[in-house]
Amino acid sequence: MASRRAPRPDDPLEYPLLDSIPGPGETYEVADGVHWLRMPMPGRLDHINLWLLRDGDGWTIVDTGINTEEIQGLWEAIFEKHLGGRPVKRVFATHLHNDHTGQAGWLTRRWEIELWMSQAEFYMCRVMAADGPADVPEDAIRFYRRAGFDKKWLEIYRSRFGKFGSGISQLPAGYRRVLDGDALEIDGREWRAVVGRGHSPEHVCLHCPELRVLISGDQVLPRITPNVSVNPSEPHANPLRYWLASCRKLREELPADVLVLPAHEDPFHGLHDRLTALIDFHETGIEKLHELCTEPKRAIDVFPALFRSKINDHTFFPATGESIAHIHYALEQGLLTEEQDADGVAWFSRA
Repeated sequence: MASRRAPRPDDPLEYPLLDSIPGPGETYEVADGVHWLRMPMPGRLDHINLWLLRDGDGWTIVDTGINTEEIQGLWEAIFEKHLGGRPVKRVFATHLHNDHTGQAGWLTRRWEIELWMSQAEFYMCRVMAADGPADVPEDAIRFYRRAGFDKKWLEIYRSRFGKFGSGISQLPAGYRRVLDGDALEIDGREWRAVVGRGHSPEHVCLHCPELRVLISGDQVLPRITPNVSVNPSEPHANPLRYWLASCRKLREELPADVLVLPAHEDPFHGLHDRLTALIDFHETGIEKLHELCTEPKRAIDVFPALFRSKINDHTFFPATGESIAHIHYALEQGLLTEEQDADGVAWFSRA
């Protein structure tokens, strides 16, 4: 088993499986027929939780890990040791990010099966994976210049552009579409698709009422708050509005007593408490943003209102996207005003 992480004393959530974290190439059964896998990934958030569901005469995989030979080797070890001679019947991806979809193409080819996703996530993933390093769009440069990037950060953006696809094995040409409210039969039980928005366009969670289990992907995480960002592909978006509405929707539609199986950190009880905390976190951030903007601020100037930890080179881009998301929400609420200077930089002030 992997190492145990103790919760903070003030954490209201319950973590019933802290002593059962599976090591690489291993699984742990968290409910009848629901097996937990943990795969490594680079960066501060050094793992992703994946799920292997018994499905009659086969198995369903939920989320896949990034596209590396190491992860493929770990999957092969799982297949050899834990499938009991039964095949994988389908792959399900909660959303487009490459730690969730990275091995989806390889797995569907490996087993000659279908990929199940929501429509927006599948096509956005294909579009992003198709971008190459030479395809840096000028409107994206204007987007980040508007946020306050200097020449150094614009060059870093250029150098990083097009690398999303390197973490994804080529996706299949077709897929099986999953819609909000769809009932999927897995191992004779109903798993209902519950869509959330904000972290990604059409993120699908899976809820099994009989098992009282929710596979939440990145839509609900313990301890950490999922990134909610505006990106150059949709520069005027207001994803925080969708995010807050989704948190309220999940709190209304899902029971409080489910075991939440998140993509990162540990399975937990306390879904409604966590959703309320996520809402409160962002609403507090909006209040702090409003207070900070007594003098005009750029998007890159408002980090202190929204983040407790210091922003570094690794977190600068997601922090910028999240800052813009909060700014757009505050603009829509009439809390801020906006002016653009002669260099194309946007400045925001209290309304």
